[in-house]
Amino acid sequence: MTTPTIDLKQYIRGIPDFPKPGILFYDISTLMRNADAWQIAMGRLTAAVAPWSVDVLAAIESRGFLTAAPLASRLGCGLVMLRKPGKLPGETISYDYDLEYGKDSLHIQADAITPGQRVVVMDDLLATGGTLAASIALLRKVGAEVVGAATLIELTGLGGRDRLDVPVRTLVAYDD
Repeated sequence: MTTPTIDLKQYIRGIPDFPKPGILFYDISTLMRNADAWQIAMGRLTAAVAPWSVDVLAAIESRGFLTAAPLASRLGCGLVMLRKPGKLPGETISYDYDLEYGKDSLHIQADAITPGQRVVVMDDLLATGGTLAASIALLRKVGAEVVGAATLIELTGLGGRDRLDVPVRTLVAYDD
């Protein structure tokens, strides 16, 4: 069975000057609230990620949770969360990284990954690649075999894909 050919871009709203002037924010809430378009998007992500034979999806806070949870259910694999400091209970392992405008940190529960597990990192959007690259580094730090990254949206003009050393699958690309 093939998924219907529709342009998912028609379901993603662009909001200018959010969260600050000069930024065009791509809002996936309009995609998620359309049941048919959301099912098609999840079907396409499933088809893109399934060949990697993943054990676990690693979801980046917070919009990555929205794509990874239904995808993990479809793939029959586990799900772990990559979160900001102080958001996960129990012992965590962190990775600090630089952003264009400062520093940030990602955490994972110390027992979330068994060394050697095949992991795909999930987020809603690939822009400069900084957060995805940090996520990959954190997952490798805890012994994961990171086999890919997947997002709904890619901003190709920002070159984020070039910062990643794993295969990347995206559903929708914007040049701006």
